[in-house]
Amino acid sequence: MQFESIYQRAAERKGGSAELALLLPAVVKPESVAAVDESRFLAEMTRCIFQAGFVWRVINQKWVGFEAVFHSFDVNTILGLLPEDWEAIKQDTRIVRNGQKISSVRGNAQFIEDIALEFGSFAGFIAEWPEADLIGLFALLKKRGSRLGGNSGQRFLRNVGKDTFVLTRDVVCCLQNSGLKIHDNPTSKRDLSAIQQTFNGWHEESGLSYTHLSKIAAYSIG
Repeated sequence: MQFESIYQRAAERKGGSAELALLLPAVVKPESVAAVDESRFLAEMTRCIFQAGFVWRVINQKWVGFEAVFHSFDVNTILGLLPEDWEAIKQDTRIVRNGQKISSVRGNAQFIEDIALEFGSFAGFIAEWPEADLIGLFALLKKRGSRLGGNSGQRFLRNVGKDTFVLTRDVVCCLQNSGLKIHDNPTSKRDLSAIQQTFNGWHEESGLSYTHLSKIAAYSIG
């Protein structure tokens, strides 16, 4: 299916092209992503992990507490915390006390530091990763990060400004309606490769960012 037909359906559902355009987020340039401080990457990883399977509103309401408890997500400070510090954090009522998710903060701080040591900059590494292989970046987040598989990793990338698609239910439904034979919860290499190829084709056809392609695909359904 040509992306133009998907765009037209989304525009019709949202009241026209002008109204649809107002719903699309600003496109962030790679150099802006490369300038993001490491602490903000760790903060957004943590936000997405804690929001997964939980009421997002509650996490957002408690976010000031998260920033305080996790020392503004300074990577070096997090990596320097002692076991007794982590035990105290797990009892702190300013955050949602989920032990496994709390432990992911340290794991992802280590992940950020490791990538920075290997490539010079975690921010630059994310910014420079080619959008034509986003599924490769998703796989890396899942393998080397902590609890960053699936939509958590994809939403993290979107939140820090990386141009990416996010495989929400509506996006998957749009892909299926376009003729792509993928599972409702596409996680296999075959499904993800087919999705990447489809988005690459839509990008070449339309010239739109992957973020806008993804949002428009979702709006064509919901």
